[in-house]
Amino acid sequence: MSQDWIVPQWPAPDGVGALFTTRAGGISSAPYDTLNLGGHVGDDAAAVQHNRQILTARIPARPVFLRQVHGLRVSRLNKSSEDGQEADACFSTEMGMACTIMVADCLPVLFSDRQGRVVGAAHAGWRGLAGNEGVGILETCVSAMKETMGQASDDQGQGLASGDLLAWLGPCIGPGEFEVGDDVRLAMMEAHPAHVDAFKPLPRGGKWLCDLQQIARWRLAEMGVTSVSGNDGSDAWCTVRQSARFFSHRRDAVRLGSSGRMAACVWLA
Repeated sequence: MSQDWIVPQWPAPDGVGALFTTRAGGISSAPYDTLNLGGHVGDDAAAVQHNRQILTARIPARPVFLRQVHGLRVSRLNKSSEDGQEADACFSTEMGMACTIMVADCLPVLFSDRQGRVVGAAHAGWRGLAGNEGVGILETCVSAMKETMGQASDDQGQGLASGDLLAWLGPCIGPGEFEVGDDVRLAMMEAHPAHVDAFKPLPRGGKWLCDLQQIARWRLAEMGVTSVSGNDGSDAWCTVRQSARFFSHRRDAVRLGSSGRMAACVWLA
């Protein structure tokens, strides 16, 4: 495994594996240098496929790459799951399937239960967090996992409670860089007024700095997911400020024309 990739430090049980890729270890040329895993950003298709093979060869599971659209669809992965299905979160109860989310500023959230029976991954940008009437991608993903494990409880003797879940937050655009307008702030606060504290006003009227990881932590806590590790909002986790390590759409799309994509993966081994 590339020495620069991030292995989550979280209390996941034995048999649950996870990682977050960085820019290091691939073959793509600038501005996708080097481990771009996104096939939709303008990079050479052969280079993307080679990079994906690098990832696949280094973990004991098959990554499934979704077509993410900042929506609320959740996909359950199994041995027949193929790349390209439209969803912004996924989960699996089968060994050897890597739930995979691609990001370049949005927040990746990985899940496992304490018993190592189910894992999941969610793509939590501001649209996904805001969701529809306060129900966003995190709520939808957790609900889907709980529903599936509840159905399985008839055979296995137990379902899945929110307190059984562990979450890990990966790198994203940091609270000192994510400038948004009134529309984003209002969308976030419409059903969750407490999110007001995640927005800091800028001198220009109608502009704010938004803390994605803080909002995600609040939303997880509201669901009863209290074990949350990873991104704490510091610069070390900021995709914009750590330019040598992370891709960033906000930083590079205008300046360089595009940006690569990193992957957050979690699997049952």
